[in-house]
Amino acid sequence: MTNDKSGVWEIGENSDANAMADENPVNDHPVRFFFKGQLLHFLLLLALLGCVSALVHWKPIRENHLLGLTTWTWFIIGLTIPVVHQVYVWLIWRSELCFGTVTKRFGSVGFWIYEAVFIVLLLSRPLSMTILTIADHDSVPMSIGVRITLSVLLALPAIYAFYSVARYFGIVRASGIDHFDPSYRDLPLVRKGIFRFTGNAMYSFAFLLVWVIAVAGASWAAIVVALFSHVYIWVHYFCTERPDMRVIYGS
Repeated sequence: MTNDKSGVWEIGENSDANAMADENPVNDHPVRFFFKGQLLHFLLLLALLGCVSALVHWKPIRENHLLGLTTWTWFIIGLTIPVVHQVYVWLIWRSELCFGTVTKRFGSVGFWIYEAVFIVLLLSRPLSMTILTIADHDSVPMSIGVRITLSVLLALPAIYAFYSVARYFGIVRASGIDHFDPSYRDLPLVRKGIFRFTGNAMYSFAFLLVWVIAVAGASWAAIVVALFSHVYIWVHYFCTERPDMRVIYGS
């Protein structure tokens, strides 16, 4: 979840509550809105996977083994976890936003059940990247000096982004509690830390962490996964999160 509400509707001063409700696609067509943006999501995902295929065809992944699995298997795992994570978020966010499914079924603990799975999937991303990097280390010719320099340059904004999220924005807001708890929808935008410069700090800078892992280990397979992951999170933003923000903050 970003700190960017630039996608919300512009509501004129003379608009009344009924007009706002009439413009809300969740109220009018909840099933249609549930799938809004997901055809584009699917097509862009196919395009990204096509690009990944072209990259590993151009420079094949080196055969190796780690923890009983081949490098190629860890590569597939590294690609699969972001897809599972972002599809999971779409399903839960839209189920709750359109139908209130989670809170109707689990009550006030519904968000925390979602959050627990969210955190596991979130942490699985750098973990799988680290394992892949170890399995495929030094597959890109890169000196130690270059690795250190690039890693530091990438890590500094990533660390600052994570600090800013934890210190000023909050993990629960970052994971989408405003889909569950309307009281969070009245909180002001955060303009401290890295959010002074961008509302999309998580996607712009925090995701540089996966690049740090790949570059530090000079792993071609991990670099490809890092590229896929960073581009794919923006697919999530434009196809799922931004349309949701238009509804949640439209009034």
